[in-house]
Amino acid sequence: MSLTRLHINHVRNLKQVKLQELAQVNVFFGRNGSGKTSVLEAVHLLGMARSFRGSSIKSLITHGQESCVAFGMASAPGLPGSGVSLGVQRSAAGEALIKVAGSPVRSLAKLVEYLPLQVINADSFELLTGAPGARRQYLDWGVFHVEHRFLEQWQRFQRCIKQRNKLLRHGKIRDEELAVWTRDLATSGAAIGEYRKAYFKQLVPRFTAIMSRLLPSVGDGLELRYHQGWDRQSTYENALESSVASDIEQGYTHVGPQRADVRVLTGGRLAADILSRGQQKLVVCGLKLAQGQLMSEQGKGSCTYLVDDLPSELDLEHSRLVCELLASMKAQVFITCVDEADIASVWPEDKSGLALFHVEQGTVKAVIGEATG
Repeated sequence: MSLTRLHINHVRNLKQVKLQELAQVNVFFGRNGSGKTSVLEAVHLLGMARSFRGSSIKSLITHGQESCVAFGMASAPGLPGSGVSLGVQRSAAGEALIKVAGSPVRSLAKLVEYLPLQVINADSFELLTGAPGARRQYLDWGVFHVEHRFLEQWQRFQRCIKQRNKLLRHGKIRDEELAVWTRDLATSGAAIGEYRKAYFKQLVPRFTAIMSRLLPSVGDGLELRYHQGWDRQSTYENALESSVASDIEQGYTHVGPQRADVRVLTGGRLAADILSRGQQKLVVCGLKLAQGQLMSEQGKGSCTYLVDDLPSELDLEHSRLVCELLASMKAQVFITCVDEADIASVWPEDKSGLALFHVEQGTVKAVIGEATG
């Protein structure tokens, strides 16, 4: 899936931007604070109905406005005509209006299916240094896009654990009622664990191969390790049974997919504790690229990469290696830099294939002519 058009209204300092001829690789360059990252945020708004910065929707909306809007046309092999229109409007009050092909949809999952996104930015370091929640989200992104049964089980698990924890907090619990929710939780939790495990098994060799190119000095010593959230020698049903006393005592469910984690190790130690900042960025790129590669190889289409300030913390050679991998995947890319040559000089393909956009004080203008490199 690729965006061919993008219209942005009142996203931060981008009051009204219309990009009519988007390419496979779109480079947005300009001074810091000009609005380059805001363009990527608008694409993320279109695909996820929120910013990737984690800030409130109100801060995403241009000061003095009541709402912001992102609209785009997405095309892919097999889609009729000019493709499918996607639109998202978010109000300062937090309300969301999502449309696919002109019709309102209630499920964010429908939007995500049409425009799967991968973000590589400063916050991506959380995959190595942050809490397990970020790594579970990373894993579940991939499972969602290759296993169509995952979403139903994940939603079922969320309902069950919410109800089970509510019962556990009440103090006086009817054994029969707790048993009902525990049984359903065990079923959905076990399914999620199996989906994640199967996906992880496919992800590892792709990550390993990519890191052997990006970081050969330590690539062979890198290891991805998955912890499912309960003792791997036990079924989830038995794990819940073993922890029921502590669950009742402390008022919440201790074991399960909600405690899962993925860790990157080198030499048996956490990579975040050993690798330099630049090496960590390459590992993060490897994690994100491996997911896009796997998704494409599974016949699930390609994802769109939003890459904010790639040259930061990477030298020219490593920037070139990342760009070579992106180019080989044939994925659509939206990438920012200060100077157009920062990307044009390291992108491996014909420079005329790059679409260049100069961003200045909230305006975005296409640069006509061949990219310099």
